[in-house]
Amino acid sequence: MWALGEPGRPPSPSPSPASVSSSAGPAFRPLSAEDEEQLPAEVESLCMACFRNGVTRLLLTKIPFFKEIIVSSFSCSHCNWTNAEIQSAGRIQEQGVCYTLTVRSKQDMNREVVKTDCATARVPELDFEIPAFSQKGVLTTLEGLIDRAVAGLEQDQPRRRETDAALAEKIDGFVSKLKRLKEVDSHFTFILDDPSGNSFVENPRAPLRDEALVVTHYWRTAQQAAMLGLEAEKPQENSTDTEDDLRNEVLQFNTNCPECNAPATTNMKLVQIPHFKEVIIMATNCEACGHRTNEVKSGGAIEPLGTKITLRVTDASDLTRDVLKSETCRVEIPELEFELGMGGLGGKFTTLEGLLKDIQALVERNPFTLGDSSNPDRTEKLHAFGRKLQQILDGQLKVHLILDDPAGNSYLQNTYAPEEDPEMAVERYERCFEQNEELGLNDMKTEGYADEASPQR
Repeated sequence: MWALGEPGRPPSPSPSPASVSSSAGPAFRPLSAEDEEQLPAEVESLCMACFRNGVTRLLLTKIPFFKEIIVSSFSCSHCNWTNAEIQSAGRIQEQGVCYTLTVRSKQDMNREVVKTDCATARVPELDFEIPAFSQKGVLTTLEGLIDRAVAGLEQDQPRRRETDAALAEKIDGFVSKLKRLKEVDSHFTFILDDPSGNSFVENPRAPLRDEALVVTHYWRTAQQAAMLGLEAEKPQENSTDTEDDLRNEVLQFNTNCPECNAPATTNMKLVQIPHFKEVIIMATNCEACGHRTNEVKSGGAIEPLGTKITLRVTDASDLTRDVLKSETCRVEIPELEFELGMGGLGGKFTTLEGLLKDIQALVERNPFTLGDSSNPDRTEKLHAFGRKLQQILDGQLKVHLILDDPAGNSYLQNTYAPEEDPEMAVERYERCFEQNEELGLNDMKTEGYADEASPQR
């Protein structure tokens, strides 16, 4: 399989953010020309071209609606060699993500791609792969990613032609195949697999569903967790906490604010939802910037059957219904051709009105519709979609809301309980192989595992 590294040499190892920022304010602040205190830190570091000392400039900043980043720039006054890169400073997501894009036209080559340094990019038709950690994190287009791959393969070609002409000729032939990909003479597949969950491939039809793009979230393996520097939490032994203690106690643990990265405290509580099951509610309140967030985790096991709940929203009273949306639940509004995939917005326990407002905020804060590079047609489509959502919130538009949860851990309040709700239909269904794969059930053995003979020492 063909693989490559990044053209050029990486700058010298950068110091940690803690050693660069010593101010009392947030370590990562939005980039602004009016912020006079936001200046890059300068660190003397070794030039990897001439092995004399140069200067690395580091700037801790934050991309709006995306994540914290470290912008580094190296320059050497002796040999005039320069280099710049972007390093992610955001937290690793709970699940990994895999984007599978079927490239059908040249317009698909203009899709914006966020590729972290731990992500793997592949084109199966050419048996081509960009391995994890062979390139630094980058924000570019699909065409730009292919151009970087071509530059990485061509950078040592002059030396190869002198030492191994046969290998150089093979690489020239493969580079020509990569360049022809940009013409899209035939369909091909682009796969971006990121165990950290921080990579992204643009959906130009947002908020509508993209038929050419398949997004899959998955649980990391032990090898992937080790690659990311994560360690599984060990269960506490000799615990004296009972179930009653957990229900009556609010647990607290230290974390970092997702907005300003300042130290914060997360509260966790086990709650019983009537006519449903137990859930875990986690809430974080940052005293530094005032940001608040909440997330819901299912407190029970995955149900034997998936659940599909369909509600016909007819008036404003339906917006007051309680909604439990698990992290494995998909949300659909057929009248608007809208679908929010698994993992979107995470787990939430809110009202139907709160869920629609979260979707509205998610659409309005799409990072690829902001700034000078935004597409006017796409921006107008998002604004039109936002206006339709507002009509639903105002009770002027009747739609169907569908909660499809393969794990069966989502819930929508029945205001007629214990009788049936005439406006709501609940369907139980058998999961398909792909849904079990996303939930990690295909490789899970829950019966007869104790009967297997353990290896003798």
